Amino acid sequence: MTANGTGDGAGTADGRAGEEFAELLAAAREIAERAYTPYSHFRVGAAALTEDGRLVRGCNVENAGYGVTLCAECGLISELVAGGGGRLSRFVCVGGDEHLGRDERQVVMPCGRCRQLLSEHAGESLVVLTPAGPCTMDEVLPQAFGPADLELP
Repeated sequence: MTANGTGDGAGTADGRAGEEFAELLAAAREIAERAYTPYSHFRVGAAALTEDGRLVRGCNVENAGYGVTLCAECGLISELVAGGGGRLSRFVCVGGDEHLGRDERQVVMPCGRCRQLLSEHAGESLVVLTPAGPCTMDEVLPQAFGPADLELP
């Protein structure tokens, strides 16, 4: 079951997100315009709210050495840490071809690496807006590996 209680996955993420994610969607779409994507031409923007109400954002930055390309979520987490840290309470990521208008960028899922990054900085009640609607972090990354797994006996 998703965090919004529907469990059906029908419809668009934007339609089910309502006011709760409206500001984040706008912020993610805006920051996606700043993405550096000379190779894939696929711009991604991410935005999140912290538990203390701060807005953090990031966009993807490609590199000719594809392996060092930075996902939007990496930039977001860097901004979070540089701004004093904290825990994330709401998150959304949007993406689309560079020729799309700002409001045409759709909600996309973070890749596995970025889900791990988000998990490390998630508040207890982090809600991630996915293409299927709002989900908890446990739904986005079940059985996550985290700091507790590194504790030695």
